[in-house]
Amino acid sequence: MDGPGEYLPDVTEGITRVEDLPKAKVAQRSRNYKRRRCPECGHSAYRDRVVARTLHDLGDLKADRPVDVKVTYSQHYCSRCGIYFNADMSDLALPKVHYTHRVVAMAVRLVVEDGLPYRAASWHLWRDHRVFVPFATIQNWVEAGGKKG
Repeated sequence: MDGPGEYLPDVTEGITRVEDLPKAKVAQRSRNYKRRRCPECGHSAYRDRVVARTLHDLGDLKADRPVDVKVTYSQHYCSRCGIYFNADMSDLALPKVHYTHRVVAMAVRLVVEDGLPYRAASWHLWRDHRVFVPFATIQNWVEAGGKKG
């Protein structure tokens, strides 16, 4: 035996166009409900419409490609308060964030615990987990946590 394993080059190395990267595997999730309790008054609110949102998750390492989670969720209207609100998706991702909690936690861990620079952490996420996160986004996540900077 010569060593622990043979070197396999990254198949995406040298690709400069996003269109040439491997296509994402799409996983479906549903948070579509007919009725939900209003977060303001507790009144039962009916479903007004159904919306979809795409989240980027840690990639499929066996297939060597990214994973996108397509979440179908309901938007509800409370007739008592007159407000609109979405079905709860806090178990998957924060509002207005394009990445799951797993991606955010992995990125912050790479910078805070492993001490990687932001650019290296961004490359590491793509190379090992097939999820592309701009290094400035990782910097915002780390600084929002108050861990570095």
